[in-house]
Amino acid sequence: MKKRIIGFDLARAYAVFGMFIVNFNTVFGSHTDHNGVSGFLNAFNGNSSTLFVMLAGMGVSLLTNRNDYSLEERNTLKRIVTKRSWFLFGLGIAFYFWWPADILHFYGGYMHIAVLFLFLPQKYYLYAAFSAIVIFHLLLAMIPYETGWNFNTLMYTDFWTVPGFIRNTFYNGWNSIFPWIAYFFLGMYVGRMDWKENKTPKIVLVTGVSVYIFTVVLQFFATDITNDKDVLHYLTADYLPPFLPFMVGTASFGLIVISLFIFIGNAFGQTALAKLLASTGQMTLTHYILHLTLGFFMLSLVTGKTLSHEMLNEAPTHPLIILTFAIVYFLLSCSFSDLWTKKYKNGPLEMVMRKLAG
Repeated sequence: MKKRIIGFDLARAYAVFGMFIVNFNTVFGSHTDHNGVSGFLNAFNGNSSTLFVMLAGMGVSLLTNRNDYSLEERNTLKRIVTKRSWFLFGLGIAFYFWWPADILHFYGGYMHIAVLFLFLPQKYYLYAAFSAIVIFHLLLAMIPYETGWNFNTLMYTDFWTVPGFIRNTFYNGWNSIFPWIAYFFLGMYVGRMDWKENKTPKIVLVTGVSVYIFTVVLQFFATDITNDKDVLHYLTADYLPPFLPFMVGTASFGLIVISLFIFIGNAFGQTALAKLLASTGQMTLTHYILHLTLGFFMLSLVTGKTLSHEMLNEAPTHPLIILTFAIVYFLLSCSFSDLWTKKYKNGPLEMVMRKLAG
């Protein structure tokens, strides 16, 4: 049986905390204010989602990371990943009625496509990631990115039509398959690296830091490089649309976080705090659903706001309230995770997924 790498679970716990901040701030705060505490909250935009997708790709890669599988074992693993992809897709589509920015059905899409690449040589994951980005930019040249969007409310107007659903899923949804599956394939590539070697996290860290610094410097001096508004928008766009500079910057940040938490896990993995955080990282699906339901409900009580899809039109809550709530809610989530994993190996929704999909 493979030994679980605690550093990956710590990275997932960090991503969970970032997810809380991003979604609580998007609904209750201001996603356009980049000053002070609000700017700190908005700094998590993109980074948490991309890290989640990369870690999901790593998880699939680690699940199949052996060279001696028989043909029958390979087919079994493909069936498991395929069933899990449909479980996540179905759960996400159902959850979309409550949360229009759902990422689960996109996860299902990533995983379903990734089945075709499971046992290919590692280099093909990078080829697939590059191809996904190219396909997105080709679609961008053919279809205006704002098609279907009402950016004032962050609602997709024709999601439940066939053209709108296809367009949202593959091109311009929150985490559409193109180009977001590139993060998933990058995660699969990283997952195939030998993390038992001490040099591996060092190589990943140096690569991540180098590319991240280059991207940040490029974006910082963008106005000195060009006055063209379209080029400036391409270089500095944040999340929507996910242009190449955004993807390179967030992917490199993800590499930094993953490698740093490997170091932390190796040094402090046996401490009580590390185990507490790791238990939270092992229950990401459960915490995703809980924070968008229970978390939203609790924050609505704190702020006195009524939950609705039009909440973006209300006066934003003070960012310190959102940050404080996110921290407290994360601590409560960690406590719940710790208590749950003392009795059960997997989180509640993780257990359901394994029961139904293997």
